[in-house]
Amino acid sequence: MANNWNIPSFLEQEIRQRDKVCIYCSVPFTKAKISKKTAASWEHIINDAKIITRENIALCCCSCNASKGQKQLSFWLNSKYCKEKNITFETVAQVVKDAINNGQ
Repeated sequence: MANNWNIPSFLEQEIRQRDKVCIYCSVPFTKAKISKKTAASWEHIINDAKIITRENIALCCCSCNASKGQKQLSFWLNSKYCKEKNITFETVAQVVKDAINNGQ
């Protein structure tokens, strides 16, 4: 997975260590050759590519990233996709909970 978002290498390494599974659905990441849906992708929790912080940059599966798109996190969590995948405030990673608690 290439880093095309100007994420500094120290931050990229930190996030890769923190996010071993999708921050939303907790699926283990696979290589894109195995399944593009479960491959890791860079996620801006707040949809602003200029916010490059450990609180906003994360790894999620391509499926969740495609579903979330540009939606605000709190709205997306109420979507049909999240309901079908049982993605809730209680099931997401701490970095997501922190973003929600800060108004996302």
